[in-house]
Amino acid sequence: MLHLLRHPSAAPLKTFQHSSCRSASALTSSSKHPEFDYVIVGGGSAGCVLANRLSADPSNAVALVETGPSDRGQWDSMRLAMPALLPANLADARYNWDYYTEPQRHLNGRRLSWPRGRVLGGSSSINAMIYNRGHALDYEDWQTAGATGWGYADCLPYFQKAQTHALGADDYRGGNGPLQVTRQTQRDQPLYQAFIDAAMQAGYPFTDDVNGYQQEGVGWLDLTIHKGKRCSASTAYLTPDVLARENLTVLTNTFVNKVLFEGKKAVGIEVEPNQTKKQQAPKQEIRAAKEVILSSGAVNSPQLLLLSGVGDTQHLKDVGVPVLHHLPAVGQNLEDHLGVYLHFACKKPITLYHATPHFPHRMAWIGLEWLASKTGP
Repeated sequence: MLHLLRHPSAAPLKTFQHSSCRSASALTSSSKHPEFDYVIVGGGSAGCVLANRLSADPSNAVALVETGPSDRGQWDSMRLAMPALLPANLADARYNWDYYTEPQRHLNGRRLSWPRGRVLGGSSSINAMIYNRGHALDYEDWQTAGATGWGYADCLPYFQKAQTHALGADDYRGGNGPLQVTRQTQRDQPLYQAFIDAAMQAGYPFTDDVNGYQQEGVGWLDLTIHKGKRCSASTAYLTPDVLARENLTVLTNTFVNKVLFEGKKAVGIEVEPNQTKKQQAPKQEIRAAKEVILSSGAVNSPQLLLLSGVGDTQHLKDVGVPVLHHLPAVGQNLEDHLGVYLHFACKKPITLYHATPHFPHRMAWIGLEWLASKTGP
């Protein structure tokens, strides 16, 4: 079960100034409250796409609200773009919600790290940059269960539309989308081919495209890396020309406390600046004339519903949240896949072990190589 983290109080009303990227601390009080047509809560993978597509219609006033910082414009923002800094970015509390699971009884009571992106671009700004679609049969199962329009044949055109693959378009790849995708090769690391050879010797079939016709087996991965840099949902969909749209306001470092309702209709959100200092930050409201869209991920979207009084009645009463609507499934039935790491000793100096903090001088050279040519591990 997902439990509530905070129960905010009522808020005064203030307003936002339109600009390409602001913080809630930059708000003024020139009117009661700002109103947009669409308020998108969460600047992750879905939020960035929605902000781009909805603001493409100049008649829509769109606000995109993100708790974390921007992925650009800071002195060290380039670290998010550098593939080799993946472990460092995951360990940086500025960009990661740093969630942990409940103790797992089958793992000797251990609590497992559960990274979630807390930056513009969401988890696509800190993940391992592996582009891996769900299996075609999973989408078919959804459609069989009643999700009309979610079969694989229905989804494939949108996969293609979103993507520009370095190998060009085909029946499964896209060639003119915002998300740049490249194919991993043996040149990236000599152990990759050794792994593929070992898997094939063990009886696993080779597939030349893990996102294509045959998804089962072993093969080269597709990566959201372009010219040596991470291609996140933010860099793909919130390009400078998109951020320059007069009808799009992007608010970073802005914590969303709850969804505001009038009766059973969502009409806005309550926010406050996401400040690190222990000072009382003013709470403010943003109103939506058409829709409030929760795109805060598998953890924070249901959390916001619970904080807003939408969830299991008894649970909400137990934590002191007034019940707006009894919806017991909120915060339940979440599943995720595990990442399991296996460590092996290697007799030859061909691994990425030299790129770890055990070798700070080598790490420095890797950083300089990337800055100079956007190459390296």
